[in-house]
Formats: sequence, C-alpha cells, structure tokens
Amino acid sequence: MKDKLLHNLRRLNHGIALATGAVLMVCALIVLADIVLRQMGSSFGGTDEISGYVMAIATSWGMAFTLLELGHVRIDILRGRVNDSGRALFDLFAMLMLTGTVTLIAYKCWPVVERSLANSSRANTPLETPLAWVQIPWFAGWVWFAVMAWLTFVVAAMMILKGRFKEAETTIGCFGEEDLIK
Repeated sequence: MKDKLLHNLRRLNHGIALATGAVLMVCALIVLADIVLRQMGSSFGGTDEISGYVMAIATSWGMAFTLLELGHVRIDILRGRVNDSGRALFDLFAMLMLTGTVTLIAYKCWPVVERSLANSSRANTPLETPLAWVQIPWFAGWVWFAVMAWLTFVVAAMMILKGRFKEAETTIGCFGEEDLIK
C-alpha cells in the first residue's frame, strides 16, 4: 500500500515536472525570440519579468519532484559510519527537518498571497502584472512540496518502525557517488 502510494506520487510528480519543463521551454523560446527582435530594433518587453515569475513557480513545483527522486543535497559524513538502522534514523531526521522547513516556508508564503489579493497588488513594472496571478501558483507549489514531504516522511517512518531500513533508505535516503558506481 505504502509502496504503491510512493509509486503513484512519483508518477504524478514526474508529470508535473514534465509540464514545468514545457513551461520553461516556452519561456526560453519567448526570451530567445525577444533577443532576436532586439537585434532588429524591436522587443516584446517584459520578458525578464515573465521569466522571473516562471522561474519562481517552476522552482516551487520542482522541489517535490526532486524530493521523490532523492535529488536534494545532504551532507552525510556521519551517516556513512553507522549501520542500516542508524542510517535510517539519520535519513528520517533529515527528512523531518526538510519537512518542517518547507512547511514553514509554505505557511509564510500565504500572507504574501493574501496581501496581494486583498490589495489587488500589481507589479511595479510596465506590465503591471497582478501579483496574485504569479503568487497563487508559486504558493501552491510550496504547499504541494510540503504535502509530498509529509507523506514521504510518514511512509518512511512506518517503514522504519517495521524494521524495513533498506526500503526506508531507498525512499528518503541519500546515496554517495561510491554507491552509484557499485
């Protein structure tokens, strides 16, 4: 059941990552077209602003994918010197810290969105972009990351409680370059 949940979450996040990648590609094409237009004496205008918004949104949504693919950086100097159960506990502690941090970030993002909605805030730029249009998907990405982190933490904790240390490691662990060579 838990393994199927993680598998389904990975598949869902893979789809989100592909969609995010497509949005980044479209953004890159727009910036490229603007660069070409500038060489001809014209411009779309605002591509730097739009690309900044896209990067913020893509980053918040990409974090959950990176989590489930075990792509976040971790310093594991002590982790490699303990047995399977010790590594599992280090991994669980690291996952708890990550989960708490991203939950705090998501929590602190809401007042920013709320203020923009209440004030109908717009960017102080020529585009005058309504900030809520950018902040709502940005906030949703952080919430999604927090939800994925909590689900992953709970699944891993249940595995550790059942003594499934190796499986927990493949769920939340980190792998050194030596492990990839073997």
